[in-house]
Amino acid sequence: MLHGEPSWSYLYRKMIPVLVAAGHRVVCPDLGGFGRSDKPTRREDHSYARHVEWMRALAFDVLDLRNVTLFGQDWGGLIGLRLAAEHPDRFARLVVANTGLPNGEQPMADVWWQFREAITTVPELNIGSFVQSGCRQRMSDQVRAGYDAPFPDDKYCAAPRAMPGLVPTAPDDPASPANKAAWAALSESPTPMLVAFSDSDPITGPMAEIFQREMRGAQGVDHPLILGAGHFLQEDAGEELANHIVEFLRR
Repeated sequence: MLHGEPSWSYLYRKMIPVLVAAGHRVVCPDLGGFGRSDKPTRREDHSYARHVEWMRALAFDVLDLRNVTLFGQDWGGLIGLRLAAEHPDRFARLVVANTGLPNGEQPMADVWWQFREAITTVPELNIGSFVQSGCRQRMSDQVRAGYDAPFPDDKYCAAPRAMPGLVPTAPDDPASPANKAAWAALSESPTPMLVAFSDSDPITGPMAEIFQREMRGAQGVDHPLILGAGHFLQEDAGEELANHIVEFLRR
């Protein structure tokens, strides 16, 4: 299960117990620069290709994961779907939630540009506040502190500040060719895909229909729509989302 920007695997605390109770092993790594992973302190240490390689090395070289069911949201999808396309023999199923695989040819939502400007320029980066802005439900002070905990001051925030600038927004972006190739491979892949988006995500919402229409593995699958949840649907409706995954894995 791969998290996105600017969160960490704490985001999955509501989902993990449901999946474990159903008998599944759950692996939730923190992306490089997030959570309890090492945190390179320079923004230029981060690139899309480097994050894909870091996760590949961890998942396959270190953990030797096989028969994987990927769950990817936000950047977790941008990274995880690249791995699924480039290493199809490692994956058994795919679950995508409020994510995409941009190649610079599709316009980004205005709210995403506003987010990118804010998170890259705000003098003091409060991770909990940014996560709250992507939720429909109010988080407690304790939960917000949990999101803040791995980022005690700004020198630890190079990754959250860098990641929006790594999303391909033009066809000549360094990551665009690889993402286009990954999308083409996934669109022809028979690997079953569950599309589990929320009803209140202004950033990635339109991608739900595109995944369902264009992905071979998504055909014939009953795709849920998570009601009353924002961009971070794991926070707003984690248990419900996990139960949909459990049902998907039973088919």
